Amino acid sequence: MIPGTRAGWLSLSGQIDESKGHVERFGLSEILSFLCFFVAVRRNADRMRSFTLLLVVLVPVTSVVAQTAAKAPPLDLRDLQGRQIRLSNYKGKVVLLNFWATWCVPCRAEIPELIKLQNKHAKRGLQVIGITYPPQTRNEVRKFVRRLRVNYPIALGGKKTKALFTTSEVLPVTVVIGRDGKVEHVIEGILYPDEFEQQVEPLLKERQ
Repeated sequence: MIPGTRAGWLSLSGQIDESKGHVERFGLSEILSFLCFFVAVRRNADRMRSFTLLLVVLVPVTSVVAQTAAKAPPLDLRDLQGRQIRLSNYKGKVVLLNFWATWCVPCRAEIPELIKLQNKHAKRGLQVIGITYPPQTRNEVRKFVRRLRVNYPIALGGKKTKALFTTSEVLPVTVVIGRDGKVEHVIEGILYPDEFEQQVEPLLKERQ
């Protein structure tokens, strides 16, 4: 569930001490997370005019960057166990490359929904692949993935990996790749259900 209040956001990042009844000070990770959010707001001013309430409660917004379908660049990454992850291994599937970080509050809010999407649409050819974004350690990522029981591959990425698809500073970012291996959409911010229906569902209906 995506939090609709400031308290909801802070509880995700573990900054509320229930026993003491007060909010602890922000760390670097939370500051970076809010910076990601405000960059997203700045890039989505038109949409925010219609959703002023969302701004008040600090729900991150999303934008879909127009794309001229082009072949996705080859990726050769490693997962948490050191196994190779290549885009070419998922030929014929609709792939969602989700760039995220353990310190990114919107990313952590989005991942449970991505887990549900993978469960629901795997038989139709959907494949979610998470790609980490620094700074974070392998151990931090491993603990987070285990705690949430992530059911899709997690690759260890970097700034150069994300730059292959977008120069945006926003997190999360989801790159939608069609069955033909072409980049169809780059979605900045959380992938909302209506966007999944509009941007991903038509690709799942296409035959291989």
